[in-house]
Amino acid sequence: MPYNVPDIEPLESILPDEPLLMMGAGPVPIPARVAAANGIVINHLGETMARIIDQVKSMSRYVFQTESRHILGVAGPGSAAMEMAVINLVDPGTRVLTVNNGFFSSRLGEMARRAGGDVMEMDAGVACAASEEDVIEAIRTHRPRVLTIVQGETSSTVFNHALPAICRVAAEANCLVVCDAVCTLSTMPLEMDAWGVDVVITGGQKGLSSIPGVSLVAFSDRAWGVIERRERTLTHWCLDARLAHQFWYNKSYHYTAPVSGILALHEALRLICQETLPRRFDRHLRCSRALQTGIEGLGLELYIEGPSRLNSVVGIHLPEGLSQADLMQHISRHHGVEISGAFGANIVRIGQMGEQCRAHHLFRTLHALGASVRTLGYQVDVPAGVAALEKALERYTPVYA
Repeated sequence: MPYNVPDIEPLESILPDEPLLMMGAGPVPIPARVAAANGIVINHLGETMARIIDQVKSMSRYVFQTESRHILGVAGPGSAAMEMAVINLVDPGTRVLTVNNGFFSSRLGEMARRAGGDVMEMDAGVACAASEEDVIEAIRTHRPRVLTIVQGETSSTVFNHALPAICRVAAEANCLVVCDAVCTLSTMPLEMDAWGVDVVITGGQKGLSSIPGVSLVAFSDRAWGVIERRERTLTHWCLDARLAHQFWYNKSYHYTAPVSGILALHEALRLICQETLPRRFDRHLRCSRALQTGIEGLGLELYIEGPSRLNSVVGIHLPEGLSQADLMQHISRHHGVEISGAFGANIVRIGQMGEQCRAHHLFRTLHALGASVRTLGYQVDVPAGVAALEKALERYTPVYA
């Protein structure tokens, strides 16, 4: 034989003895029902699948807060849904305004450039939300046909709270708004129809508490009209929204759908609908604010100030001299908790999305963070942090329910 059989370790010898608690910027822990659904394979073109997809679309309309009949699933990560949105709306020469708060908002601009768009990238800063006035001025000056923005920038933990106002001005300028809501959809309000967002993108693995690799994108009627009037043939096959629409709405073959992932997404959406959005928003807000209070109780400093702070992913300054890598390695190895580093700033990030927002996960994570920082030689007050977390959880008053 010309080739030798490789010496491969079985998964059980590679994975930790106990599953790590995933408290980083995603993927997040998934509920048992989602995990069970992900273990099922069915015919991707059968009647059972058609019924499941109909329910996925119905539940998605509730989660996206839209009446749109143009919600599509994407076999790929949130970035694939981003790319579907961009390449179906951006032709060569299309003017695009990208509001850049960090890694993922910049990625939208890069995708638009690759599609041949005339892209103006507005540097909104990685430590504060995009200025409503600056974005409005850029819309009126550049006259874009498409504007890309993130509701929450996972990489920098910035929350673009002026999104509704930006959408209003964009609509007046006949500009389509493409919004990345991967880490925010179902964790905080996003009202696609009421705010006038033309495209909303999300992935399964963050706010929705499903698996990575299956995503959703919702197009408004206005955006879909642009896609239907398109004369050129896309160079992409799998990400052609027209072809995807044939599968999602007309039961026509496009490609073999990721059936297990769609079943997992179905269950994740069903659990959101069962909880209801107002209760889910309150659960996320209560847990994230309490975690932030606990972090400050330890004696650590939060990265983003005031209304620009994203609650879905919390950024934490590290004491001078402490590296992300050392802290992340220690907290994982000694406490079984995974948190995230960052792209650029010397911070770590803790996720507050879906199943991460459970009180028992918060206490374990905060203790692990404080104990690890202390063990690595830096001064923190672990009991004070835990006490602050407990008090903040108890004192929360519902905002949405």
